[in-house]
Amino acid sequence: MKAFIENLPKAELHVHLEGTLEPELSFALARKNGVALEYETPEALLAAYDFHDLPSFLAIYYKAMNVLRHEQDFFELTWQYLQKAHQQKIVYAEMFFDPQAHTSRGVPFDTVIRGIHRAQERAASELGVQTKLIMCFLRDLSAESALQTLRQALPYQDWIVGVGLDSDEKDNPPVKFAEAFSRARDAGLRLTMHCDVNQQNTLLHIRQCLETIGVDRIDHGVNSLEDPALCDIIRERSLGLTVCPVSNRFVVQSLTAAEIRRMLDLGLRATINSDDPAYFRAYLNENLLALHQDGGLTRHEIVQLVKNSFLVAWLDDESRAEYLLQVDEYLQRAA
Repeated sequence: MKAFIENLPKAELHVHLEGTLEPELSFALARKNGVALEYETPEALLAAYDFHDLPSFLAIYYKAMNVLRHEQDFFELTWQYLQKAHQQKIVYAEMFFDPQAHTSRGVPFDTVIRGIHRAQERAASELGVQTKLIMCFLRDLSAESALQTLRQALPYQDWIVGVGLDSDEKDNPPVKFAEAFSRARDAGLRLTMHCDVNQQNTLLHIRQCLETIGVDRIDHGVNSLEDPALCDIIRERSLGLTVCPVSNRFVVQSLTAAEIRRMLDLGLRATINSDDPAYFRAYLNENLLALHQDGGLTRHEIVQLVKNSFLVAWLDDESRAEYLLQVDEYLQRAA
């Protein structure tokens, strides 16, 4: 199964580029940019990744971004992830980025997105990895900040496929950002929102995503299983759920393998993703392997999860069919 998973063509729909900042790159950028770090070595930094819930993770996560200053930094960040994605047989990825985490530090929006875009172009030409970019609003900032960020993004609309919502959910419901998401929809962008596992008012937040915002996908969304009516809506609309099992094991102390199997049994389009792999020490293959080895998911279930990623990706029908054909041809060879 390890070799089977490693060579299976895959898509990833829930990966934060800032969450792919490996300790070694963090130290290299800190030296280059004259940024003082609290730790002496990459190993010491890695050992400091001590988090047990969403707020404790975010405190470390945002602080680490301070080493990202210049366009080349964002290029290196993205290029390293895309090289890793290629090694893991990821043929298509939709990647999150958090511009407010950088513009709030004085890094121009243009600097961030141009560095990322150059890496995307290189990965397409040299590695054959196709990617799209999803801009996330930080939900613990103001609604006006989100609108301002959307205005900054619109000149680069050809480089962005959709908008998302991430960061701390407490007291930051989806409806807070209804205007920003409505304007994004009017501009032709796709919509997704994080509904992290076991957060305050999580079922209310999922319902707001579905009924008020009208999302095209939900990121995480595991708690939807607690409400059959929500599951019915998600299934009827064929919405994707981008679940991150190893991330869940850190944040809620559960791989949520039983919940993922339950999603499949209910006909929900669950997908598997790495979230912030540099912090959770698991990229996409490691997440799928953990589901098999620790969660007991079968080969058939792993394949369905992988196919679901292509089914709910923001692709045109022709590209989707081509990717699914790659999966089917691999399955024939591996039979």
